[in-house]
Amino acid sequence: MRLAAVPATRLQARCDLCRAARRDKRWIHGQGSLANPSRGEVRLRTSRIASIAIPRRSFRHAALTTTSLGDETLDAIARAALDAGEIALGFFRPGERTTAEVSHKDGGSPVTEADILVDRFLERRLAPLFPQAGWLSEETVDSADRLSKELVLVVDPIDGTRGFASGHAVWAIAVALVREGRPIVGVVHAPALKETYAAVLGGGARLNGKAISVSSRSALTQGAKVAAPVRLAEELRRAGIAFDLQPRLPSLALRITNVARGALDAGFASENAHDWDIAAADLILQEAGGRLATLDGCAITYNRADTRHGVLVAAPKEIQRQVSAAARRAPGLSAG
Repeated sequence: MRLAAVPATRLQARCDLCRAARRDKRWIHGQGSLANPSRGEVRLRTSRIASIAIPRRSFRHAALTTTSLGDETLDAIARAALDAGEIALGFFRPGERTTAEVSHKDGGSPVTEADILVDRFLERRLAPLFPQAGWLSEETVDSADRLSKELVLVVDPIDGTRGFASGHAVWAIAVALVREGRPIVGVVHAPALKETYAAVLGGGARLNGKAISVSSRSALTQGAKVAAPVRLAEELRRAGIAFDLQPRLPSLALRITNVARGALDAGFASENAHDWDIAAADLILQEAGGRLATLDGCAITYNRADTRHGVLVAAPKEIQRQVSAAARRAPGLSAG
């Protein structure tokens, strides 16, 4: 599948998605704020937004069924992610603070108005295409209804919000279609990097239309490129694994896709990554010849009641086995 380039011409529409958000019963718009009443932690002033960039291209895919999943489904999701990227780019300033309003959730993680607008846009675009699917997104109130669905759309509107807000280019829009607990379509689009990773189950993985594959390394040794939280890196070294620790990437999805394209030999995630952080990248890595798993080698199941996961490792399969053996030797490493 070749992804079409997003046209440069955009239609400036007056706060179209804010109006949609007001109509959505899960969100309220009042006193100049966009708030999630069920969580009570997000307050975003939106009154100053005069307009947002909406791509001009129309989109006319019919609703997709379980019998038509494949390249057409991947194309539909990829185009939605590309268009969502245009919205987010309207708020992004390289090397500078975002123009979007920034608030904080309980626990301190940031959320911007761009996160909310991209989330609303993707739901409006994708939900009609997959009427039989549930919806799970970082910025939408969760519903137990998804647990009974065979198909679930799993979305992170902006993975790497801290980086996005501070002007770091390593952030992404991640969308996965999950069937019976495992992703079957995945797209990770990094607008500021002009990188779009895409995969469909059994169809290989691609970056900007070109096939990608994991590193040819069979083991982590000196010179291997690894991205990991500092504490995990220290424990791995205590377990006898040698590697060169790489600079931290703000986006976990892009950390995993960098393993998928061979730029990293392995990538690690600390506890409490959520489904939306990893589902799309998981499939891309799998189709590139790698594996995302727990430290004890177990595959990940998505669309559970609890969307959080323990410590994870993304790597070629041979390195996965090495890390699992090291985890058994290192008491400081938790398999989550």
